[in-house]
Amino acid sequence: MGILYDDVVIIRHSEKEGDPAVITVNCPDKTGLGCDLCRIILFFGLSIVRGDVSTDGKWCYIVFSVVGKSTTRWGLLKKRLVGACPSCSSASGISYYTAELQPPRPPDVFLLKLACHDRKGLLHDVTGVLCELELTIKKVKVSTTPDGRVMDLFFVTDTRELLHTNKRKEDTYDHLRAVMGNSMISCDIEMVGPEITACSAESSFLPTAITENILPLQMPDELPSSLTSTSVSVIMDNLLSPAHTLVQIVCQDHKGLLYDIMRTLKDYNIQISYGRFYIKHRRTCEIDLFIMQADGKKIVDPNKQKALSSRLEMELVRPLRVAVVSRGPDTELMVANPVELSGKGRPLVFHDITLALTMLNSCIFSVLSYLLAWQYLLDITLAFPSQQLTG
Repeated sequence: MGILYDDVVIIRHSEKEGDPAVITVNCPDKTGLGCDLCRIILFFGLSIVRGDVSTDGKWCYIVFSVVGKSTTRWGLLKKRLVGACPSCSSASGISYYTAELQPPRPPDVFLLKLACHDRKGLLHDVTGVLCELELTIKKVKVSTTPDGRVMDLFFVTDTRELLHTNKRKEDTYDHLRAVMGNSMISCDIEMVGPEITACSAESSFLPTAITENILPLQMPDELPSSLTSTSVSVIMDNLLSPAHTLVQIVCQDHKGLLYDIMRTLKDYNIQISYGRFYIKHRRTCEIDLFIMQADGKKIVDPNKQKALSSRLEMELVRPLRVAVVSRGPDTELMVANPVELSGKGRPLVFHDITLALTMLNSCIFSVLSYLLAWQYLLDITLAFPSQQLTG
């Protein structure tokens, strides 16, 4: 017995321009499903303005109200959301949903080598194409020569799992050529083995002082004036429910807020039985979550409560860790992006960084990426004085 395939995800578009669309998900439950759905919604450039989650541990019902771009590919979004739910099987010619029997195998990794003439905004245009084609950047290395030539190395995975085919490769070439025009010199895509992708392990030559300052696992004692822990409230209560721990969060909205919360709970193997999320006046968000541990019990250990609340507070105050470092004539922008224990990172980080730098009319000279502990670090060398960023 199950639910019809077409009813797993239902998207109801708003009748009035500016009103949110409503996404309903009705499927078997699994730990981390809310995180996976929020990641997909964030990847498609949508913002969740309201959410309701209800589950008995076996079956879940989730409703998201979302707003976003007029260019959203709703059909593709539904397909990706359906794919995140427990797998589909066929019975008597009708598709039903069943629980997954085996974890999915890791996706194949491809190396995209792109040589081109440099110009302002080039890297953002390239990352925009990769996002449109659903190619996920796992690692990147960008270098610029003195004569204005650029060599981009992107280690990517393909959401559509077709990059091994000539047709998919040619489609990627055509999209890149359409954006880059005559500045493209060459482009090549090849599959790489695990021994190559393993090179994205921890870097051994980043200064310890920098990594400790930019990658704190706990809330630092002092925060920049633009960040304050008083804007985030995380309260845990074990009295209101006989079976669940209630987590109440009040904070200011930011891009990917609900994903940051769901990702943290997934990493702690916490199950959500009921939850609601909504944005009030002036972008203040209120979140109520009734949760329990994997063993079905409340979180009563004070140390576990403190660890979870501290981690949630940290992720909400600083969803991305950013630092500007001067190294002689160079200025380096370092951005740390939290990575799930499953290895998946926050969507569109590199895309959004290149967009911001393009809007600041700044040039990127080189980019290196590293996997450091539970965070993904981008080290970007910029072609302008540090005063422009610190002013």
